[in-house]
Order: sequence, then structure tokens, then C-alpha cells
Amino acid sequence: MANLPAARPGLVILVVGALLVALSPIFVRLSELGPTATAFHRAFLALPVLFAWTALENGGTHSNESKSRRSSRRDVWLLVLAGIFFAGDLVTWHWSVTLTSVANATLFANTAPIFVTIGARVVFGERITPLFLVALLIAFFGTTMVVGSSFELDRAHILGDGIGVVTGMFWAAYQLTVKHLRSRLSAATIMAWSSLVTAAALLPLAVVSGESLMAPSLYGWSILLALAWLSHAGGQGAIAYALAHLPAGFSSLVILLEPLVAAILAWFVLDEFLGSLQAAGGAIVLASIVIARRATLEPTGGTDEDRRSA
Repeated sequence: MANLPAARPGLVILVVGALLVALSPIFVRLSELGPTATAFHRAFLALPVLFAWTALENGGTHSNESKSRRSSRRDVWLLVLAGIFFAGDLVTWHWSVTLTSVANATLFANTAPIFVTIGARVVFGERITPLFLVALLIAFFGTTMVVGSSFELDRAHILGDGIGVVTGMFWAAYQLTVKHLRSRLSAATIMAWSSLVTAAALLPLAVVSGESLMAPSLYGWSILLALAWLSHAGGQGAIAYALAHLPAGFSSLVILLEPLVAAILAWFVLDEFLGSLQAAGGAIVLASIVIARRATLEPTGGTDEDRRSA
């Protein structure tokens, strides 16, 4: 995991993606539709933007991102799998947001770095350094401080928190699948086709749940479009792009910026209080990312695959 200049723009794009995704729990809470219908529209309404991105990319013959190899049958199945994993992530996470606080739901969904770190070691051979493990522990300590005041020992919150952990598993599986695909396919291609699968998987679930698919007001549609275009097409698209240029474990840790930003937004928009303890936790999360970045820049003696993933 060498220090490659090319990784620096990827880090900036990853941070921007995490910030945009952090808007999503606010949009979900403000949505006039149920959680499954909202999740469906998140993917479905993003499709025109994503396929337009793909078309523009394919038209740019000099773009490195447009020079993807021909998709194999295995890649097609992995795209389907990525879409299913993200559908599972959205369904469980949107339900979690409705059953617990925004901060809690986002924290437990972001247990993903644990699963990503293990998966990156097994699948990509990424070396897990002691310094990175320290950074991971510090990050979760800080993130727990951010959401500490939002924990409530009642059945509804316990259920929501548990569903949040399942969300983290789906989210980790999605990140690892996209990371694998990014060695051959562009971010636009992955996002467009996997989102199509996600929407197709969520539609029957929304219908069976009995939730309305039609927002009752222009305000409701504006929330859904913001969720689809900003958080999904913009945020998830940026994350998918960055995964080709950064180690999977480090990327997943950086995405822990999401619960911090989500908690801050929830304070202003939803009146979920954020005090000095939570602010200190946010500072600790930022410090952990700096430590993790240093860990990924240290010579590790890893494989060529490690160095390509830096």
C-alpha cells in the first residue's frame, strides 16, 4: 500500500461521497413515503442520472474511466450481486432509521469497516497493520461518543440498532463487491447497472409492504429526488469511483465521517441534540482517519495487489 499520488484525488472524492451520503438519513426521515418505497425511489430516480453518466463516459474516448474491459459473465453476476447487497443495505437501514435515532442507525450501519477489513484481507490480500487496527478501534470509540446520548434501552431502539448491524453487513458486502468490479469496470457502469438491480429488487418488496409509491406532494417528490441525485448518484457514485484508488479497509474507515456529519445535520434539522461529548467524539473520528491514512502509507512488504489498491 505505497504512497501513490494518484490516491490523493481518490481520498478527496471519497470524503465528498461520504458527506453526500450523510444527507441520506435526513432525507429518509423527511420522506412522505414508507421506508421501503423511499429506498426504491432512491435507486429508481437515480437511474436517469447514472445512465446519462455512463453515456457521457462512453462518449469520452480519451477517458481512462471509459476504457473498461468487456464485461464477462462473471462481472454481470457480480453486478447483480452488488445490486442485491445494496437493496438489502437500503431496506434494513431505512427501517433502522425509522426505529431508532439517526445517529444510532448510522453508527450501527457503519460497523461495516470491521467486516470490510476482514474481507479485504481474505479477498484482496490487503495487509492489516497494527497501526490500522488501532485507528479502527479509535474510530469506533469516537463514533460511539458521537451517538452515546441517543441510546435508549427500549425495545424499539434495540430492534432498530440490531437491524443497523445487519445493514453494516450488507454495506460491507456491497463495498467489497464494488471494489472487486472496479479493477475492470468504471464507476458509472457499476452504479447504473447495480442500481437497476437494486430498484428491481426493491419494487416488489415495496408493493408487498403496502406502502404507497406515489408521494402526495411536490415537497415529497423533491425529498426523493434529493435522496436519489445527491446521496445515491452523487455520494455512492463518488465512493464507487474512489474504491479503485484506495484500499478497501481504509476507504470503509473514512466513510465513518458519515455518522459524524449525519449527527450534526440531525441536530440542526431534526432537533436531535449534539453536545460537547459528541463534538469530542467527532474530533476523535477525524484523528483516527489521519492515523489510518498514515498506516496505509507505511511500507508493508505486501503483494503487488496491495500496492495497486493503494
